[in-house]
Amino acid sequence: MATGPKPATTPLELLSGPLPEQPLLSKYYLPIAGGLMGFIAVVGANYITRRPMFSGIQRHVAGAAAMAGITYIVDNYRNDYYAEKDAVLRHYIQLHPEDFPPFDRKQYKDVLEPWTPIRNN
Repeated sequence: MATGPKPATTPLELLSGPLPEQPLLSKYYLPIAGGLMGFIAVVGANYITRRPMFSGIQRHVAGAAAMAGITYIVDNYRNDYYAEKDAVLRHYIQLHPEDFPPFDRKQYKDVLEPWTPIRNN
């Protein structure tokens, strides 16, 4: 028998409880991708202006750092936004439990309709 997290039985259980730890890659993915985009943008600007691609290395470092910082700030803002949204939903469910009945578990045999294949020969 499979072991894993117990499925939620009420809507409030979906929005409560401890969150799993965020994987290392997803924690730093956006700042790394943003830094790489900033670096590539400076390389592209040098290419368009017919300069050597890696001339003015300080611009490469500044572009990568600026974009990494911007994407880090945007990622934190997005996480805070969704945390607040979940808190508002959780509070609404607590105030109006009559609008959110417990889930009734359905099996596939109850949901799927009988199926007969139609084959043309």
